[in-house]
Amino acid sequence: MQSEHTFKQYDAELEAVRGKVLEMGGLVEQQIVQALESLTKLDVNLAKKVMANDHRVNSLEVQIDEDCSHIIARRQPAAGDLRMIMMMMKTITDLERIGDEATKIARTAQKIFEEDRMYKPRFNEIKVMVAMVREMLHTSLDGFARLDVSKTADVARQDEEVDEQFRAAMRQLITFMLEDPRTISMSLEVLFVAKAIERIGDHAKNIAEYVVYMVKGADVRHTSIQDIEREIS
Repeated sequence: MQSEHTFKQYDAELEAVRGKVLEMGGLVEQQIVQALESLTKLDVNLAKKVMANDHRVNSLEVQIDEDCSHIIARRQPAAGDLRMIMMMMKTITDLERIGDEATKIARTAQKIFEEDRMYKPRFNEIKVMVAMVREMLHTSLDGFARLDVSKTADVARQDEEVDEQFRAAMRQLITFMLEDPRTISMSLEVLFVAKAIERIGDHAKNIAEYVVYMVKGADVRHTSIQDIEREIS
């Protein structure tokens, strides 16, 4: 009876940590949406909210890290449980970095608003990227919640598309700057935001790959999409 009670307690501890990771993921998703909205609408209050929420994201990362360390020390997990804990620790690192990128975007929005310029930068060049990275992160977190690897290759393909969109935006912005030096400042700000979005895509892909490690025991980082497909089939 004692052993059964201990196992149930252990499972409850693991599930509680998983719940915190998903809470952190939901908060980070919200940060991205609000950061981009603050940028397109130049809503300084929304930008400040994103920056304030970054402290909550950081706090959750510390809590989850401590919880995982305590479970490892007390329970000495092995096999699948150990992989799950390792995956969660890696996932929260990527989520925290996504939060940092969202905060950078919010700071850009605040800077543009406070300078009260006559000409504001337009972000048409990155709208497709924004839609893609939001979908990537949502898919990756859904895969984490369900321990479902079926869409990992799709996330990897989207990451390649985001990279291409970033390169296309960069070429277009360079053309603008060469044709009209007055656009240099605004173009650099758009490029800064585009790079932050591209990095969010990278972190979302990492999270999807960690789920493959958890479910299949295979490390698919730095491998081709074909290799990922082979591992998840």
